[in-house]
Amino acid sequence: MIYLPVTALLFVLLLLSLPFLWLAIAFDAVQLAVAKLGFSPTAASVLLLMVILGSTINIPLYERVSTVAIVPDFEELWLSRFWGIPLRKIQQKTIVALNVGGGLIPTVLALYQFTRVSPLGILLVTLIVAVVSYYSAQVVPGIGIQMNALVAPLTAAMAAILISGGIAAAPIAFAGGVLGTLIGADLLHLREIERMSAGVLSIGGAGVFDGIALCGLFALLLT
Repeated sequence: MIYLPVTALLFVLLLLSLPFLWLAIAFDAVQLAVAKLGFSPTAASVLLLMVILGSTINIPLYERVSTVAIVPDFEELWLSRFWGIPLRKIQQKTIVALNVGGGLIPTVLALYQFTRVSPLGILLVTLIVAVVSYYSAQVVPGIGIQMNALVAPLTAAMAAILISGGIAAAPIAFAGGVLGTLIGADLLHLREIERMSAGVLSIGGAGVFDGIALCGLFALLLT
């Protein structure tokens, strides 16, 4: 009986420490992954901080104005169908932006790998991941693009290993995974999202949890 309070206290302390343990594991994983890109642990820490802070910053690229019909009620639908009265329409404005933490920084790191490893290998992996991402991604109205988080990283890792023969597979997988996801899942579906969504459409807008950054990180760890 005398050990019950102590056990309960240790259990509570364990629950409270879980977020810190998760952060420590995530930080070590990022350091390990970034080291494969040729950066020191100090540079990895700086990059992680930049990604976290940059996830709050969106750089506007352009805006698109489109005309959409308002969802009609029964009376408007009846008048439109039988009497030819047009439905009411409104103009909606969509601002397309690039998120610094989830889009810009991973893309810059991916482009930097062209100077370190085989450009042809990166281009081939990018092409493969772009095709897979395009057909795997789904555009959900009001939400955005949804895709299984492991599809692109697994594709990038396997393609990089096969194409490179295991030589410098990690940076090739990272660069091809990031660029392929950006092109296949985001850019090639951009027009569809513009027609469905009003407001700010941010590429990489989920910051460190966005598919672009996650794909690069997972691809590194898997190789």
